[in-house]
Amino acid sequence: MSTKLTNRWLALYVLCLGVLMIVLDSTIVTVALPSIQADLGFSGSSLVWVLNAYMLTFGGFLLLGGRLGDLYGNRRLFLLGLSLFTLASLACGLSTSPVLLVTARAVQGLGGAVVTAVALALIMNLFPEAGDRAKAMGIYGFVCSAGSSLGALLGGFLTGALNWHWIFLVNLPIGVAVYALSLMMLPRDTGAAHGRRLDVAGALSVTAGLMLAVYAVVDGNRAGWASAQTLALFAAAALLLGAFLAIEARVHDPLMPLRLFRLRNLATANAVGVAWAAGMFAWFVLSALYLQKVLNYAPLQVGLAFVPADIIMAAFSLGLSARVVMRYGIRGPLWIGLALATAGLALFARAPLDGAFLVDVLPGMLLLGLGAGLAFNPVLLAAMNDVGPDESGLASGVVNTSFMMGGALGLALLASLADARTATLRSGGAEAAASLNGGYHLAFLIGACLTAAAALAGGVLLRQKAAPAVDETAPAGPVAEGS
Repeated sequence: MSTKLTNRWLALYVLCLGVLMIVLDSTIVTVALPSIQADLGFSGSSLVWVLNAYMLTFGGFLLLGGRLGDLYGNRRLFLLGLSLFTLASLACGLSTSPVLLVTARAVQGLGGAVVTAVALALIMNLFPEAGDRAKAMGIYGFVCSAGSSLGALLGGFLTGALNWHWIFLVNLPIGVAVYALSLMMLPRDTGAAHGRRLDVAGALSVTAGLMLAVYAVVDGNRAGWASAQTLALFAAAALLLGAFLAIEARVHDPLMPLRLFRLRNLATANAVGVAWAAGMFAWFVLSALYLQKVLNYAPLQVGLAFVPADIIMAAFSLGLSARVVMRYGIRGPLWIGLALATAGLALFARAPLDGAFLVDVLPGMLLLGLGAGLAFNPVLLAAMNDVGPDESGLASGVVNTSFMMGGALGLALLASLADARTATLRSGGAEAAASLNGGYHLAFLIGACLTAAAALAGGVLLRQKAAPAVDETAPAGPVAEGS
């Protein structure tokens, strides 16, 4: 293997380590919230902003971060985002007041958005060949999928063994190491800014619109989904996003060329991403609550319960996913994977009050791990393969925004429906645990419907990336375009 080839695989691992740090931070905080509240004196209503502040800036800046990478260099933006995230992690770990922690979490979200948006573009540009790209995307997909459950496990361990400050301080050595390795491993790129100007009006309108939409979603349960505040926020977000589309149709150098959405695979991948993320992210959070509140699992046991799914996703990331894509293209693995995930969610929708892990939890976990392992690589390839290197950061920002917005909206809506169902059952005389379980059942069932819709859209609308059968021991060949 040549030095150049070895170096780009090492660069992939460096990028994935940086992304893993970002993914972990989306869930590692959850199990530490009670300790944070007791230590810093958060009120019950303000504690949620430890999560919301991060989601607000993360969701708002994904698209802009990806485009800035295209214009000014993905490597440069990756290093900038990594620095912001690492310094903000230090501020979070040293926080002594609610205001300082929430502010630092917002800066973390901004840095995390930039890293996430440009990392995928860097990977696409490092691996232009179809076979190697599929393998690289499989590894990236595993990091994104398994990082969330690993975050719950790590958060429970650090909070119990040390204290909540270490869930943030653990990012410091990782961030410094990734920065130093990135300087050595990542190729320099100048971007495409020469002779082009940043679409400032488009950037302001889309970032403000996305932030208002995220705020409406994350605060919807507290304020009420039909409240004047929530409706006004959604209306303002819709107006800003509508203005963004109008600007993009007229400006000379648009932030997001609307012609991208004439690329069927890109448009389909984003629709699939919204529906799939809505079901899967809600499942992750609500299944953890089911294990804790219904089956009385300890936080560490909850993290361990997700290990089987992680192992399956790891197996796919280490070559199986690439082989499947190269042999069968992207459409078949995507819809079959989402169908398996749908079946896993359906199994959780009948999990009983006295459920046993081997019978009532493990089968659903295995199906969801297998489904994610099959589908994640194809959906990312579908979104990214049809754009050139100068727009890969933008495409990455778009698909990541779709996943993030779908996940946030799905969690808020399904959690709200679960709460309403629980309250109805409780008022009807059901016991507390049974009422909770009934609410979770409804959320899992709706999540299964959303994932099934994503499978249908992928199977019907996605343009196939066909490939001839390859020998299992031979290097993967190029993918041929199909219809």
